[in-house]
Amino acid sequence: METLTKTTWKIDPTHSEVQFKVKHLVISTVTGSFKSFEGGLSTNGDNFDGANATFSIDTSSVDTNVADRDAHLKSPEFFDSENYPNMIFKGVLKQVSGDDYKLVGDLTIKETTKPVELAVEHGGIMKDGYGQTKAGFEITGSINRKEFGLTWSMVTEAGGVVVGDNVKLLLNVQLTKA
Repeated sequence: METLTKTTWKIDPTHSEVQFKVKHLVISTVTGSFKSFEGGLSTNGDNFDGANATFSIDTSSVDTNVADRDAHLKSPEFFDSENYPNMIFKGVLKQVSGDDYKLVGDLTIKETTKPVELAVEHGGIMKDGYGQTKAGFEITGSINRKEFGLTWSMVTEAGGVVVGDNVKLLLNVQLTKA
């Protein structure tokens, strides 16, 4: 039986983005992103099925294009970035069929760890102009922020909720083979 070599794939932050969308006043959507993150995959050779995934997001790097809102998100009412500087994901990439995968694992925000499952589309593998092997993935899904202790809420005079509970996640990730 041949032994497969463990391969490490690291996130290329200059060619990756982490975005989220959440309803505001139920009638519109606010889009934000995290500017600082790291992580990658550990695979058997170039086979992504069964790859171990690790991902860490710097909560103080949140950016919604509104400084006051970003400051509120970093405060103890949301991420509490001073005490909880990182959100952590650890899981496994599982092939569903062809280029479709699912990412199954545990997401930790503040003191709460919960299982999550995200849809993953593998965009392919390519060598860049510097001879580095790159792999692309688009990851989508949603979480309920309140399940992770992000429970701040406010109701408007008319009875509308200011921030929705459901947070959509969209990650475009390019990995570099180590």
